Amino acid sequence: MKNILITGVSSGIGYATAKLFLDKGFRVFGSVRKQTDADVLTKELGEHFHPLLFDVTDEKAIKEALKEVESVLGDAPLDCLVNNAGVSVNGPLAYIPLDEFSNQLDINVIGVMRVTQTFLPLLGFNNNKPKGRIVNISSGSGRVTRPFMAPYSASKYAVEAISDGLRRELLDFGIDVTVIEPGPIKSEIWNKAKADAGTQVDKYKDTPYGEIYTHMNKVVKQMESNALDASEVATLIYGITEGKKKKTRYLVAPKKWLFWLAIHVLPDKFLDKMFQMQFKKLVEEK
Repeated sequence: MKNILITGVSSGIGYATAKLFLDKGFRVFGSVRKQTDADVLTKELGEHFHPLLFDVTDEKAIKEALKEVESVLGDAPLDCLVNNAGVSVNGPLAYIPLDEFSNQLDINVIGVMRVTQTFLPLLGFNNNKPKGRIVNISSGSGRVTRPFMAPYSASKYAVEAISDGLRRELLDFGIDVTVIEPGPIKSEIWNKAKADAGTQVDKYKDTPYGEIYTHMNKVVKQMESNALDASEVATLIYGITEGKKKKTRYLVAPKKWLFWLAIHVLPDKFLDKMFQMQFKKLVEEK
């Protein structure tokens, strides 16, 4: 039986990936932060699902999870690690509380490193175990930065850099590293985003961006309306794990051609003006 570890499996991409791999006959280790989530998922997903209770900011809990995984695996290898857990913190850079920005980086960037460093030996790093692979979930926002999403984008740009570094440093050890860059994906995150948009109206009402934030819910709803099903990402992760998808990075997004143009063709000044016009139009709409 093959084995995969996925962080953040309570919803969205993590949940869809766990479910698909279980259907494909894998043993799935999945991290959650709450015991209630662990209990619900264990009952729902069956005997080959093993919940791991840790937050990616808690190094001690991650190391305890390593012992748990080792005890289940025995001499079997870990075939894949999927660094999926993350959060989205957004706001104008001139005013966003720095503790919020720091928390964003701690979860989305240092969290990836905590988990990766801990589980690398099970993937065959610097030992005689069979070689596994790493899949890091970045974002389309890790290649293109929208206004007011820079804190999130900064964390995902960092994931891109870490992934490139890991891939090149692990070549001699036979461990592949792949980046997936999802655009909007159907998830419970949109309910949180809409709730946050309402909270941010008050937070930034006395700033020059106050008027924009009174309309920000429209932006969130528009993005949600274009969201793809998380199963598209899960299917891609399965193809990567099985060695059928061999690129170093994959973009999964609606209007992928537009992302491609923004990344590779359109000048910065053009994108600057485009985003400026979008938000101007947003404020003018009644």
